[in-house]
Amino acid sequence: MVARVSTTFAPTHAPSPARQEVRRRTRVLALPEARWALAAFVAFLLGLALDLGDGVSHWVYGLLYAVAYVAGGWEPALEGLRALREKTLDVDLLMIVAALGAAAIGQVLDGALLIVIFATSGALEALATARTADSVRGLLDLAPTTATRLTEEGEETVRTSELAVGDVLLIRPGERIGADGSVLDGASEADQATITGEPLPVAKGPGDEVFAGTLNGTGALRVRVERDPADSVIARIVTLVEEASRTKAPTQLVIEKVEQRYAVAMVAATLAVFAIPFAFGADLTDALLRAMTFMIVASPCAVVLATMPPLLSAIANAGRHGVLVKSAVAMERLGEIDATALDKTGTLTEGGPEVTDVRPLPDSGLDEDALLALAAAAEHPSEHPLARAIVAAARGCGLRIASAEYFMATPGRGVVAVVEGRVVGVGRVEASVDRVRGVGGMRDSGDRRPGADGMQDSGDRTHGADGMQHLDDRRQPFPDVDADGTIVLVTRDDTPVGTLTLTDRLRPDAPATTAALTALTGTAPVLLTGDNPRAAARVADVTGLTDVRAELLPEDKVNAVRDLQQGGRKVLFVGDGVNDAPALAAAHSGIAMGRAGSDLALETADAVIVRDELATVPAVVRLSRAARRLVVQNLVIAGTFITGLVLWDLIGRLPLPLGVAGHEGSTVLVGLNGLRLLRESAWRSGPAQDS
Repeated sequence: MVARVSTTFAPTHAPSPARQEVRRRTRVLALPEARWALAAFVAFLLGLALDLGDGVSHWVYGLLYAVAYVAGGWEPALEGLRALREKTLDVDLLMIVAALGAAAIGQVLDGALLIVIFATSGALEALATARTADSVRGLLDLAPTTATRLTEEGEETVRTSELAVGDVLLIRPGERIGADGSVLDGASEADQATITGEPLPVAKGPGDEVFAGTLNGTGALRVRVERDPADSVIARIVTLVEEASRTKAPTQLVIEKVEQRYAVAMVAATLAVFAIPFAFGADLTDALLRAMTFMIVASPCAVVLATMPPLLSAIANAGRHGVLVKSAVAMERLGEIDATALDKTGTLTEGGPEVTDVRPLPDSGLDEDALLALAAAAEHPSEHPLARAIVAAARGCGLRIASAEYFMATPGRGVVAVVEGRVVGVGRVEASVDRVRGVGGMRDSGDRRPGADGMQDSGDRTHGADGMQHLDDRRQPFPDVDADGTIVLVTRDDTPVGTLTLTDRLRPDAPATTAALTALTGTAPVLLTGDNPRAAARVADVTGLTDVRAELLPEDKVNAVRDLQQGGRKVLFVGDGVNDAPALAAAHSGIAMGRAGSDLALETADAVIVRDELATVPAVVRLSRAARRLVVQNLVIAGTFITGLVLWDLIGRLPLPLGVAGHEGSTVLVGLNGLRLLRESAWRSGPAQDS
């Protein structure tokens, strides 16, 4: 039989009341199927006890058996009749017909036993499905449940689901943004890697767009809601999970197509099993009993259940480990891949910076260590990723980081601070750093603080309206920086003293991941990147890749994927889901990096790496292959049981209770076998080269 469970997915948080409610709903007795099965079981046991006793009228235990029939059989009977109206023969209905037929020929006890085992099997399947859905819900802890809405009366805390277009929200520093919208006022930076895949926080000011689920930086923002919460990226993730629970893998579709023809043939065979012996003089009751036993054991319930439990369990297990697989189709396809192609930035690299080059200007009087220590001192109070990278580099070199005073940061432009009496600025070369005036009540012109009036500009520099030195007219030009990355300028008392280069950091698990993918497919992954050949070669050398294709536009990546797929190869492409969207769509399977993924990732990729862990890519491929193997095992188990029981009934004499137990037992066994993939060990299993 096939359990029918209606589930509704919603974003939750592990410690929240909503999450606790989810768990409460998946307890055994919280499921309607389980309650009806329990009622049928209790009624059957009471009826059996009275039936075996003495001096009890048959109508008393007969009434209890009737309760067992109704409690355990009304729902599948109703669903079967609905399917029949749509000209579809439901095998569950055949089970009910068999039970009623047994009662009609006086085998009331056997029919009730069939109903009870049938209902118990359905309850177990419903529980397994609900627990699987609950496991998937665990990955939806991505969006805030409440937001601060501004009204004429002041502030109020509301659920994000209640927000409407036009509402104005207050986003405090460090809070997650509750809805997609635009900034009305305020200045901050937003870590929106969960949405756009961008590795660094993006400066936000009036008019800029912000996204639900992204993390606000150190500033406060007033945001106008521009999009209904139901249309946000987080809400779309919920929709994708719902769709994943409803989709059917190609194997399942084939089974269901065959099932209809098989069911019709089974009914015809049942009539033959009854009519032929009866025509040759067999007893009516015996002929009917054999025919109904045949119909029960020949029903393809276990075959129908062979495919989806393994695939849905694999989806749930992947979800618990930060991989959102969009559908059962996608999960099945992941196990078919025999070649891989990888993007570089944001995929093999973290999208996070590290200092790779320190270059003091010739007459700055600083060496590399002194320049790095100076920059780290100014950046130390900042929480910006570039600042953390600079401070980490200085600490890694064992340098002393001086304390900073009068620290001020301008989102998107840089920082200014006083370090040991000197005004130090650190910012990107392409962005000027404002001189901050009036800090700390500065009075005399000798102050070495940001904005001190006594700071005189030397004649060899030009300044713009903001008082900052322009970089096109200096006595000492910047050195050529032969590196791919972000270049930051370090100034001391408005005089440039050097540059730092920060490049994208290679993921620690990148070499192991490429090795695992090589073992899985038998060929090393291909590196496809829009970056320059030098940067691509640097990553390829560390990860052991030999086929490197650099400076590719999005359409070039699509062509590369199609070239790899010539000859029937099935390519898995892994990218960041933004510029890589066309290649993700062109590949046999696509996986997008970036926590919750970008909009394009959710539209084009088969799976999204929610937690941004590259090592999950080979793990989910292994899990898919394990699911495919369990599907084959289940089909073998189901076919063996059906064949054995049918032959027993045709050649020998299979008792009805034993036939019921064998049929329903095989159904439960197949379901439980598929649920093995919910175990933690299924995720941790080593590489498998077979498919």
